[in-house]
Amino acid sequence: MKIAFVGKGGSGKTTLSSLFVRHLAATGAPVVAIDADINQHLGAALGLDDAEAAGLPAMGEHLSLIKDHLRGTNPRISSAEKMIKTTPPGEGSRLLRVREDNPVYDACARPVELDGGAVRLMVTGPFTDADLGVACYHSKTGAVELCLNHLVDGRDEYVVVDMTAGSDSFASGMFTRFDITFLVAEPTRKGVSVYRQYKEYARDFGVTLKVVGNKVQGQDDRDFLRDEVGDDLLVTVGHSDWVRAMEKGRPPRFELLEETNGRALRTLHTAVDATYELRDWARYTQQMVHFHLKNAHSWGNERTGDDLAAQVDPGFVLGEEVATPA
Repeated sequence: MKIAFVGKGGSGKTTLSSLFVRHLAATGAPVVAIDADINQHLGAALGLDDAEAAGLPAMGEHLSLIKDHLRGTNPRISSAEKMIKTTPPGEGSRLLRVREDNPVYDACARPVELDGGAVRLMVTGPFTDADLGVACYHSKTGAVELCLNHLVDGRDEYVVVDMTAGSDSFASGMFTRFDITFLVAEPTRKGVSVYRQYKEYARDFGVTLKVVGNKVQGQDDRDFLRDEVGDDLLVTVGHSDWVRAMEKGRPPRFELLEETNGRALRTLHTAVDATYELRDWARYTQQMVHFHLKNAHSWGNERTGDDLAAQVDPGFVLGEEVATPA
């Protein structure tokens, strides 16, 4: 199950992403956590110290390896250099699975020990001084999009992505790669403004969107959010002494998280699992192709010197039953 956390900067989406990852780990579920935010804080929120977080391998630095692995023996892709972030899989492509070991995880993922077990953590890498004036942060998230395009996940397997803040995630088709998107919103006008943008952009793509109210102090805050987002409001979260201790680098055992906040995480988990029966792999593949053709026409063909529409395998539909070549 693929889950995105989005929201305005400062809304607490990274904190809630990390809490949900901890919750899933505590249940014993296999989890891949991905930090795709320009502000790389998910590692710290999962308990890594500054040196450990800084030492995480950046996916963007291993893009050639990722492309070469995913390309496999797909005859429609002449070389890894011809792949762009939206290149869809086809016959002969290698696919990624949550529970397996593979060269992409070996290069880009690191285990993080949490209460209940370890999760795999992957990061896009920070926006550095060398990128200023010459790079767009979305070029770094391209590695994430490419991996999600080639990911086959099943029931009770989880990929949690902490997305970049605001509506910037609509700069690519990555917003359609998820079974459910949790939009973290504070009970303020600015807090719900991103919700309105996201709702408008996602309307035509069948994105399952639920709002998680954060920093909620009372019934008036809950009423405000309900008035603004209606039935999209799934649950609210209030102050947490556990989170405050975690942010100081001294997290207690996860089982000591406040019951009200633990109940909120279980509500998120239930909402995620409910989307499994709604999966439509054909539509998922069609959306992937749609954004690939759009990017190919906009910039990809010119950059690679090829007609990237030829990379589309018209008979291929991604799904759990698709075999991965050796």
